[in-house]
Amino acid sequence: MPAPVPGDVLVAEPPMADPNFRRTVVLLCEHTTDGSFGLVLNRPTGLALSQATDEAFSFDAELWMGGPVQSDTLHYLHPYGDLDGTLPVLDDVFWGGDFDSLRSAIAAGWVDPERVRFFVGYSGWGSGQLDAEVDENAWIVLPGSADLVFADGDDALWRQVLRQLGGEYALLSTFPDDPRLN
Repeated sequence: MPAPVPGDVLVAEPPMADPNFRRTVVLLCEHTTDGSFGLVLNRPTGLALSQATDEAFSFDAELWMGGPVQSDTLHYLHPYGDLDGTLPVLDDVFWGGDFDSLRSAIAAGWVDPERVRFFVGYSGWGSGQLDAEVDENAWIVLPGSADLVFADGDDALWRQVLRQLGGEYALLSTFPDDPRLN
């Protein structure tokens, strides 16, 4: 299995038992010797951004669960590399940036809020932890893409990625979350 790099997606192996990552697709935004940072792409919270903050916005976007770490933090992915302070993750996918600049750009109409995905919390791994999990076959490491990052995401995204891998993964994608309920 290749070592993960920023821009890769981590697809939870079907038998993963950790409820924080079971059936998830995670975009790896940062991977260094100090640790790793990613955002879960397929866990909508069912809340809008305005429901999670006291601030007023000229837009209302869906809020996603980025992971179990620091669920009181806000992160976002977008295709706008011109925003101040953004960090490139993939071609046409940038992480973060100055939030006030983002709000101004949306208000001015040159940023489409539908193209910005907001996350509470993040997925984090300590030094060497993610590499060890990949070596233990907890994750399938695949190249990421903007289409995958901004796809409609829920359990169906995880299943879709497995079906695209084919073979035994395609078969495993059809299994219910709890086989006892089958």
